[in-house]
Amino acid sequence: MLNDPRSHGLWEKTAPPPPATGPLAGDVSADVVVVGGGYTGLSSALHLAEAGTKVLLLEANEIGFGGAGRNVGLINAGMWVMPDDLPGVLGPVHGERLLELLGDAPKLVMALIEKHGIACELERNGTLHCAVGSEGLKEIEERARQWGKRGAPVTVLDTDETARRVGSSAYAGALLDMRAGTLQPLAYVRGLAHVAAKAGVVIHTSSRVTATERNGGRWIVKTAGGSVSADWIVVATDAYSTGPWAEVRQEQVHLPYFNFATVPLGDNLRGSVLPGREGAWDTKEILSSFRMDQAGRLVFGSVGALRNTGLAVHKNWARRSLKKLFPQLGDIAFESEWYGKIGMTDNALPRFHRFAPNVVGFSGYNGRGIAPGTVFGKILADHILGRVSEADLPLPATDPREPGFRALKEMWYEAGAQAAHFVGARD
Repeated sequence: MLNDPRSHGLWEKTAPPPPATGPLAGDVSADVVVVGGGYTGLSSALHLAEAGTKVLLLEANEIGFGGAGRNVGLINAGMWVMPDDLPGVLGPVHGERLLELLGDAPKLVMALIEKHGIACELERNGTLHCAVGSEGLKEIEERARQWGKRGAPVTVLDTDETARRVGSSAYAGALLDMRAGTLQPLAYVRGLAHVAAKAGVVIHTSSRVTATERNGGRWIVKTAGGSVSADWIVVATDAYSTGPWAEVRQEQVHLPYFNFATVPLGDNLRGSVLPGREGAWDTKEILSSFRMDQAGRLVFGSVGALRNTGLAVHKNWARRSLKKLFPQLGDIAFESEWYGKIGMTDNALPRFHRFAPNVVGFSGYNGRGIAPGTVFGKILADHILGRVSEADLPLPATDPREPGFRALKEMWYEAGAQAAHFVGARD
């Protein structure tokens, strides 16, 4: 996208094409206008259209341009925050409501993929949260305890079983979460676009929203090429927000994250690295993630941006780290490289905003966009359809607020990750 191979990397090379779309031209009307062509926007549009609502979706760039087309592809349950901490942050009602919703969110993703036959390399074999040292082991044991008392199918694996499943003896154990899985993220969001279009959603790409205004109880949403009149607006632009809802981006600190994909592994190596094809990540503060794609490529990533001096530093670190983690791979070549932005809120939890009458949206997925984005899109559709009142939503309505020192924190994250990987590559 944008003639930049580092924007979407392997995912753009291997994803099926999106539906044919073009910019909005002229003045049209709909019941609901959805702004944003990622998981939340397309899920909302699809579920609205299936209920008979006339929906038009506007995407500033291309389907999956933002985090939906750049992430690792882990279908995680829950959020980064420990389960027992949510009621303390959100209150007992919203805290438990959000836990239940997001704990089951992967089920909706997998059900949509099965129902509509979306070709996106779905794997249902769970994820592995790999413990680094004794402190990492304590962390995953506590997380397992908290999820376990809520009936979640999570298991702490010992060192030997972790080594067997990962293909490396680097970890003290791992938390296996059988609710979770992996997919090809850009293929999934493009698949949602195809399904939504088939259900009647009109999709316009290259249609950045420039302004909105209220006119006789309806909203006028303007782009460079035309306008849409609608009763409702769904704001689904999240960390890549610009224009009228730039405040959504401004309440999030951008954490850069990169991935490298190896060439496809031979059959002998595929059997020794993640043979069960679980997605994995570790407990380090500057974490690493790794998973296999359907063709046997190992996708390996961490915090950082592949630009300026960061490109060489992170690539050198990735080569050395991968060789240390999986010595059986030797000096394997990288086939693709890309990076994007993770939007982090100040409490690492998502937000629900009512920007104006009949203008609503969820945002702030903190690196967990696939399952939450899909389920929040459905929740927005149910809310607009009158099936879920605002009082019954999984989050309270809040006003966007910019965290202190946002720009400085973003500079620190990028520079700090580069410094850590520079030192790590020399070890």
